[in-house]
Amino acid sequence: MRPRPNEPSPVTLPFWEATGRGELLIQRCPACAAAIFYPRPACPACGNQQLGWETASGRGTVHTFSVARRPTHPKFTGDEPYVVAVVALDEGPRMTTNIVECDPGEVRIGMPVELVFDEVGEDGFALPLFRPSALGSTS
Repeated sequence: MRPRPNEPSPVTLPFWEATGRGELLIQRCPACAAAIFYPRPACPACGNQQLGWETASGRGTVHTFSVARRPTHPKFTGDEPYVVAVVALDEGPRMTTNIVECDPGEVRIGMPVELVFDEVGEDGFALPLFRPSALGSTS
């Protein structure tokens, strides 16, 4: 099982609880409309501290990636090679994740991807991962 946070903070807990339900949440600033990921206590664009949560579409494109040929964490031993990527979500923010269900040699910058989750752990959380999308991205 891929590593998870030891104990989510009050700021990140809504995100992690949603993953257990199969939802990807991002924050939205009501003052400037910025879409935000990773969870934060204040908007990085305007400083507003009254951020809301919304469900993301789960679609995006590969912004950049690297193929890990050695484990980057002991729990990844035996999974090499695997793709560590930054995905640009259709809503705007970028998130670091893994590209799965795809040969690492086939991953490309700009490739449309869609959300999948790994298994829900004992903590009730799952990691958001992405796989190639047959439908493409809307961005």
